[in-house]
Order: sequence, then structure tokens, then C-alpha cells
Amino acid sequence: MPLMHPQFSPIAFEIFGWPVHWYGLTYLAAFMCFLLLGKYRARKMPLLGFKPLELDDILFYGVLGVVLGGRLGYVLFYKPEYYLAHPQDIIKVWQGGMSFHGGFLGVVAAMWLYARNTRRSFWQVTDFIAPLVPLGLASGRLGNFINGELWGRVSDKAYSWLMLFPQAQGADQDYLARNPQALDSSVLSQVFEQYGLLPRHPSQIYQLIGEGVLLFVMLWLYARKIRPTMAVSAAFLMGYGVFRFLAEFAREPDDYLGLLTFNLSMGQLLSLPMIIVGALLMGMAYKRAK
Repeated sequence: MPLMHPQFSPIAFEIFGWPVHWYGLTYLAAFMCFLLLGKYRARKMPLLGFKPLELDDILFYGVLGVVLGGRLGYVLFYKPEYYLAHPQDIIKVWQGGMSFHGGFLGVVAAMWLYARNTRRSFWQVTDFIAPLVPLGLASGRLGNFINGELWGRVSDKAYSWLMLFPQAQGADQDYLARNPQALDSSVLSQVFEQYGLLPRHPSQIYQLIGEGVLLFVMLWLYARKIRPTMAVSAAFLMGYGVFRFLAEFAREPDDYLGLLTFNLSMGQLLSLPMIIVGALLMGMAYKRAK
């Protein structure tokens, strides 16, 4: 039988009556991972040209890029019509709604500005920070899981790790309305009869493992040696793009978008350019190095 989502409270604790949300704590954890790993990388690899104290400034630029880019990316890529009608909701980031691809573009812009202000090349900066990012992504996916949001697609397989999300009850009803034959499956009919919910992939955990932990290990090991300029950045683009593209097959598409061209989700369509650009940059990096 599938597992039941633990239904964590979105509020971790209160300080003088002010609620502190898990979602905010996961972002704080992400920024701390970036800072600590960055200082370690600067000390261990001085030839990269960065000093540990600089990480405070890089983090400041990065936070602005993540928050502004992530929120604006979500508004523009995923729900432009809603936010055009409700512009006052754009600032309500505590309610969720951040786009990685928007945050990525925001960080790119922030790092370009930082490189310009410190008289470095853009690729020198991005090659340095690329291995520091994935654990922060893992922390964000943990926040999604705690909130019970961004759940996966319905599965009629008897996998022991599938999960029931009470928050998805409305989506389950919509799924059955569109696919009434789904209850012909003994697995789905048995689970739905007992719980009134459908088993789904815990895609937040898939993404935590893939684009978070595995990508971190791969990039950290690859970047332990001095690589050609652009190579580490290119590895991040390809690695994230591939892991995200694969995870989207298990993640429920946004209900207001559904599947788009070639039955791909918005996340997959936004990841394909990352893979292509990353492959081109990797080829250019090693060609220039020769």
C-alpha cells in the first residue's frame, strides 16, 4: 500500500507570535550551504582567485537573483494571467510559487553584475559557484515536500514508495473525471476505495535526490581540479537540465498549463535549452583549452 504524506504544519515555530515557515527555513538552509561550501572551496582552491570573505558579497548578489528571478519567473512562465488580474499577490512569496528557471536567470544576471563590479570574467564567477548550488536546490525540494506541494503523477503500479497527498484530493477527482477507466486498475480502485485518494509519485523526493544530491556529488568531484573556463558551468547546465527533464516525467504538470508541445511539461521545455547550451559550452571550453 502507498504511504500517506505526513502532513507537516507549514509553520515550524513562532517567535513572539510571528510564524516562521518551513519554506523560509529551507531557503535559509540553502543560503547557508552555499556560504559554507563556498568558503571551503575558496580556501582549498586558491588558484580559482576567490577569497573566503568574498562569499558574503556573492551570497548577497545571489539571494537577490534567486528571490527576484524565481518569483518573476513563476509569474511570467506559469501563471501570467492570474497575476495580471491579481498583481498584489506577486509579492506573497510566503505562499509558495518560485520558478527554478526564473531564479537561474536571476542568478545569471546577478553574477554578471558581480563579475563586472569585481573586474572578473563572468565564467570565472559561474565556474566557482556552480558546485555550490545543488545542495540548495535539494533544500528547496525538501520544503516542497514538507508543504505537500508539487506532487507527482498518478501511478497504477504497486510501488511501495508511492504516496497519498491529501492536498491533491481535488486533483485526484479531476484525474478520475478525465480518465474514468483508471479505476479499472485493481491498484487504483483498491486505494481509492479505502482512502479516497490516488497514489502518486513523490516527485519532490526524486528531484531532491537527482538535481540536488546526485548533481552536487558529480559537480563537486568534477570541480576538484582546475577545469577549462566554462566547463564547470556547462556541466551544471547539462546535469541540472537532464535530471530535471527526467524528473518531470514523474511530476504532475501544472493544472493551468498541462502538457504542452510533444506532450512535454513547461519544466521540460525550459530544461531543454539548458542541456543544449551546456553541451555547446562544454565543447567550446575544451576546444579553447587545446
